[in-house]
Amino acid sequence: MDLNNKTILVTGGTGSFGKKFTETALNKYKPKKLIIFSRDELKQYEMQQNPVFRKREDTLRYFIGDVRDADRLRRAFDGVEVVIHAAALKQVPAMEYNPFEAIKTNIIGAENIINASIDQGVEKVIALSTDKAANPISLYGATKLCSDKLFIRANTYAGGKKTKFACVRYGNVMGSRGSVIPIFLEQIKTGTLTITDERMTRFWITLQQGVDFVITSLGIMKGGEIFVPKIPSMKVIDLARAMAPKAKFKVIGIRVGEKLHEAMILEDDARITKEFRDFFIIDNLDMHKGGKVLPEGFKYSSDNNSDWFTEKELKKILSENLSI
Repeated sequence: MDLNNKTILVTGGTGSFGKKFTETALNKYKPKKLIIFSRDELKQYEMQQNPVFRKREDTLRYFIGDVRDADRLRRAFDGVEVVIHAAALKQVPAMEYNPFEAIKTNIIGAENIINASIDQGVEKVIALSTDKAANPISLYGATKLCSDKLFIRANTYAGGKKTKFACVRYGNVMGSRGSVIPIFLEQIKTGTLTITDERMTRFWITLQQGVDFVITSLGIMKGGEIFVPKIPSMKVIDLARAMAPKAKFKVIGIRVGEKLHEAMILEDDARITKEFRDFFIIDNLDMHKGGKVLPEGFKYSSDNNSDWFTEKELKKILSENLSI
């Protein structure tokens, strides 16, 4: 999507995705205004001091607020044309222990985003989803599934208003807060890395790939879709070996709310999904023409993926993206 001369707001704008999206939008486009909406004033201050963002301070605005606060969202969305909803509580163990908080942010927050967008005439809203929303076993996954449903059905709820809603669903983001990489980096100092299960697999995507896919999806969305990129899988044990080939590994067992493998498209969703060269679109209204109909029984999961990172490739991508 062409973001030139657009007024854009990013919820969770001080997070890993929000900062990379902001950097990309400022480097590749000339938005009229880019609003960073988040609840942490310290992270906003630190972002403001970053030379990458200071040089474009004429374009950036920083709003303190929480997606739980509907009134604050309505004020913040005044004049906004594009909303990227990246705010969420996403730490799986923490959400199992604090379920009410997960619901307030991930579900009630989604409802507030939808109402504020419609009321203020926002043109396009993209909500970030996760592979954990497909057949969820964790509370985090369940709240994101509910959020996905809210955003997809919001297109009907909007009635004759111009606001369109869609979701982007992808897997683990390399190096983001909550990923295993920061944990491994700390454990490398001890010489021992903890592995939940040697069979565990995950989809993997870089922050830049995630941002680029969101911008691409913004450009082609019609409202009501879930966009799923084609991305490689990896074995977590291979990631550990790539990061610390001389370390010892200790198997500690799968945590509560954690899966052995993740999925992004289930068999039932596959019936309403079209395959394109670089991505899939889950599209109940069949709005996108030209895609390939998926075969009966199709499932896109991290263990049956046709594209895998080798240990050597993991070393290369870690070196390029995280200087490991």
